[in-house]
Amino acid sequence: MSAEQQWWRDAVIYQVYPRSFADSDADGVGDLDGIRARLGHLRDLGVDAIWMSPWYPSPMADAGYDVADFRDIDPVFGTLADAEALIAEAHAAGIRMIVDIVPNHVSSEHPWFRAALASPDAAERDYFWFRAPAERMPTAWTGEFGGPTWSRAPDGAWYLHLFTPQQPDLNWDHPHVRAEFEDILRFWFDRGVDGIRIDSAALLVKDRDLPEVRDGAPHPFHDLDAVHEVYRSWRRIADEYPQRALIGEVWLPDVERFTNYLRPDELHAAFNFDFLGCAWDPYRMRACIDRTVDAHARVGAPPTWVLSNHDVTRHVTRYGRADTTFSFANNLDGTPVDLELGTRRARAAALLSLSLPGSVYVYQGEELGLWENENIAEDQIQDPMYARRGHTRDGCRVPLPWAGDEPPFAFTTATPWLPQPAEWKDRTVQAQTGDPTSMLELYRTAIRLRRDHITGPAMAWLDSSPEVLAYTRGPGFACVLNLSGAPVPLPEHQTRLLASGPIDGDLLPRDTAVWLRL
Repeated sequence: MSAEQQWWRDAVIYQVYPRSFADSDADGVGDLDGIRARLGHLRDLGVDAIWMSPWYPSPMADAGYDVADFRDIDPVFGTLADAEALIAEAHAAGIRMIVDIVPNHVSSEHPWFRAALASPDAAERDYFWFRAPAERMPTAWTGEFGGPTWSRAPDGAWYLHLFTPQQPDLNWDHPHVRAEFEDILRFWFDRGVDGIRIDSAALLVKDRDLPEVRDGAPHPFHDLDAVHEVYRSWRRIADEYPQRALIGEVWLPDVERFTNYLRPDELHAAFNFDFLGCAWDPYRMRACIDRTVDAHARVGAPPTWVLSNHDVTRHVTRYGRADTTFSFANNLDGTPVDLELGTRRARAAALLSLSLPGSVYVYQGEELGLWENENIAEDQIQDPMYARRGHTRDGCRVPLPWAGDEPPFAFTTATPWLPQPAEWKDRTVQAQTGDPTSMLELYRTAIRLRRDHITGPAMAWLDSSPEVLAYTRGPGFACVLNLSGAPVPLPEHQTRLLASGPIDGDLLPRDTAVWLRL
């Protein structure tokens, strides 16, 4: 397969969170016609593909990650015909489409689970993790959102849910479950979808003995070896279709276990959460980059570089805190945020991520320099994680600002489903377009220059101060990022292609990155 056909290896992929992208029907919630109307923004940005967060029929107990039907579109977003039109129009604009599949669980409103609840003798009970009525829960496992992982059915039986009670876990030991999802993959590939993003990819298989989580013992539901059988079967299906990709959400601290998912007969790529959560620190950042590149090279897979997504604190905010890492524990911790510092670092991080070897994921609003809205009133919070862990992801899911001087910033003509900060009036697409100093124009220029000047998969570090990240990509290109506390001299070069901030002479300021032609 040619390099062009393996498009996922160096693509710029833009994550659309459909509830918050653009609203066309004045109900305050984004929809597919809104996305279609704004495709020009993504074309002008220069992205290669869109990753669409779940758009399926759902009661929205977890913002669409509780799916009731994987072969249709939720009416709040539109219709299946609208989705097919969006796929076709994106392709016409030169943009590929990736859809989100959630295989670990379904909605409690899914026909399978409704049948399982209707009778203890239903065949569908075996599609889930039901256990006989008892005084105590089958395990003391803690859920991914915190809290217990077992709830009672009306007849007193227990059922497993690693997320909310409205998201019952599927039993991936059952052949009907495996066959169903293989058919779902074909359903979307047949409609022209170019890739599948797999939610919570390491959680599917559980230890049937239901042991407790204990230090030193294999985890009962994280990263069990049998999960790889699932992805080998999915890879065989993807290989039946030209140029299709499987991309996993794999949260694993062990690099070796992580890259097992990227072996040649499994997934094509997986998200790099090591990089996403890395501190704004030269030593940790360089170690993370080396670790990522080396691990992926061993299995022949492309690295991925991710700064933000729909689950994590926006990096303008993270980089403006004293603690620049990400974890669910340090969100909404009340510590001060220097948005000017965070924005300066986010601009530099854009040039870093867009020049490293592999593919890059841009979360909607990242190209506008949006920060986390940490001022959502408690009675407006919709994320189910808040009730279980005291953490909300709503702050990064706030609808995009398109134009105008006040909310709703042309996102809708109604009240947006989450409130937008009034301070975003300088962050709209309209306000930033044509401003050479804006975040939006930085992203547009960087993505264009990436295609023209950055070649080949290899990178090589340049001799530099240990607090400066300087590397080449090909014979004529270098990126230099100053993470020290003072300006540093630039290496010899022919031309400055792009800088994340002003440069005084040949000294690169702190928290600034530059692309050079050597």
